[in-house]
Amino acid sequence: MLTCGRFLSSSAAASTPSPFRNLTLSLLRRPHLRLLSSAATATATAVEPDTKGGAGGAGGAGKPQWKAAIDFKWIRENTDVVAANIRDRNSAANLDLVLQLYDEYLALQKEVERLRAERNAVANKMKGKLEPSVRQALVEEGKNLKEGLITLEEDLVQLTDKLQLEAQSIPNTTHPDVPVGGEESSIVRKEVGSQRSFNFTIRDHLQLGKELDLFDFDAAAEVSGSKFYYLKNEAVLLEMALVNWAITEVSKKGFTPLITPEIVRSSVVEKCGFQPRAQNTQVYSIDNSDQCLIGTAEIPVGGIHMDSILPDSDLPRKYVAYSHCFRTEAGAAGAATRGLYRVHQFSKVEMFVFCRPEESDKCHEELITIEEELYASLGLHFKTLDMATGDLGAPAYRKFDIEAWMPGLDRYGEISSASNCTDYQSRRLGIRFRPSPADPPPANAKKGKGSSGPTQFVHTLNATAVAVPRLIICILENFQQEDGTVVIPEPLRPFMGGLEVLSPKTK
Repeated sequence: MLTCGRFLSSSAAASTPSPFRNLTLSLLRRPHLRLLSSAATATATAVEPDTKGGAGGAGGAGKPQWKAAIDFKWIRENTDVVAANIRDRNSAANLDLVLQLYDEYLALQKEVERLRAERNAVANKMKGKLEPSVRQALVEEGKNLKEGLITLEEDLVQLTDKLQLEAQSIPNTTHPDVPVGGEESSIVRKEVGSQRSFNFTIRDHLQLGKELDLFDFDAAAEVSGSKFYYLKNEAVLLEMALVNWAITEVSKKGFTPLITPEIVRSSVVEKCGFQPRAQNTQVYSIDNSDQCLIGTAEIPVGGIHMDSILPDSDLPRKYVAYSHCFRTEAGAAGAATRGLYRVHQFSKVEMFVFCRPEESDKCHEELITIEEELYASLGLHFKTLDMATGDLGAPAYRKFDIEAWMPGLDRYGEISSASNCTDYQSRRLGIRFRPSPADPPPANAKKGKGSSGPTQFVHTLNATAVAVPRLIICILENFQQEDGTVVIPEPLRPFMGGLEVLSPKTK
């Protein structure tokens, strides 16, 4: 739906018409009422949320598959703020074109409403007893009105579609404390532990995996292609242990466990802020269908309450979801991505929260605290960063990343992130709640059908509990011993049948 606000001032309205046939022709000639030229119809480049771009719902040639509840009135009244946000986030959104399209939309909508009123007035005149010549003139006028209105209504539909496609590229607003700049401007919020000192030559996870017989990349490359792998022996137990441990620990915090679908509709992917059709997309699309493989459980969990109104008493609603994830990793190459670090398929445990707007900052802190507690309990050395504007995906209002030390790779590597998406996703997914009567309604709230009060959009948040391959890297490289063994972190041992050490296989 379109949250449009007021119409244009009286300067946009036409004066009292002369004979209608001439009026219709004059309306159709007015440039602000016709569709934009080809230069104005090009949509902004669609990119992935994690590459600083925006969302889009293109289902064909310039027509969106779905419509977001975008507050165009707010955008128009806060142009400077929106423009600065687009600039700070290196977004490809074209605010000038959005504002131009919105003004044209308001003007054309007003013309359509005026013509509808004229048509109704003509219809009312025909209800009385009239001379045949007068009735015939009214019939002719009504016919002309109808034909002109059909043309303008078609233009309005097309203009609305163009407005949606452009506006969907505008990123979410940004938390005032987020540092401005590229990734290098991100600020360290917290650091836990320290780099372990080794008195022997350390191995990376690839060498350890080979000696411990944990992986087979070569066979997977023959079967599936590069960046796929087989887990073997204790690595299988380690993956299962990480998943079960994470779900167990997070469930204690009031999160409901889920196993999600791993194929979803393309429209749901787009509504969550990802672009399955963009150049260098990270999403695998299924040919001859409207479906995609998920890159994260954030997508199916985000869609679980799509087009619904949640009871206020159910909020915050928290989920911890297990799924396999599939990513094309387009453009990723080099030594920094070797082995398990960047792969096409992996297992992940994801946390997701639906909450009231005033609770989202608090829920964001809760999510990052859970992540930090999980990784600290494993004995990992890591740092938490408040990511800069240039590193935020389109849906994120604020994002915290955790980077853990990986001694075999001799660098920090991202193992999780936690994002507050405020109402960016819920406006696209259509997820609202009805506040309790004691809660004051927002100024722009709308009445729900048959409801006793206004509804608001929920806020959504997501955070990684466990990205399995990255944590396997951390465990192998940080807890390796000089004799080639690897010590299993204590919290995982009950989930591995009491196994404490991974040892090289005897020949």
